[in-house]
Amino acid sequence: MNPQASVLLAWALLASAFLAAPARAFDMTGVWASDASLCDKVFATKGGRTSFRKNSDSFGSGFIITGRRITGKTTSCNITSTRNEGANVHLIASCSDDVALSTMQFSVRALDDNSMARFFAGVPELETRYYRCKAK
Repeated sequence: MNPQASVLLAWALLASAFLAAPARAFDMTGVWASDASLCDKVFATKGGRTSFRKNSDSFGSGFIITGRRITGKTTSCNITSTRNEGANVHLIASCSDDVALSTMQFSVRALDDNSMARFFAGVPELETRYYRCKAK
């Protein structure tokens, strides 16, 4: 799996952890991009179905969350476990691409209803934010 696909998928998986957390009102279902202003360049919607544009990775990263499933441009994951720790959610997901199956761990934090951050404990400079794309 290429590094960019892994990062995108990892974020998507982290976001879905919020869906499984009954104490959280944060709804992670939707389409998420690394820059809200680039949603139309990363995703395309046709007939009510959202997908990645052919050259979306030239503009940014993103993922789509539906239930316990996270879809990146080249990888798909199913959330298998979540653990809430205050405002943070830690999760484990089973992910696959065209070549391999792997287990990944992620941590995310809801920033507001339309943004979240993937983070690494003890390394705040690696935090990455994602923004909910508005439906058209």
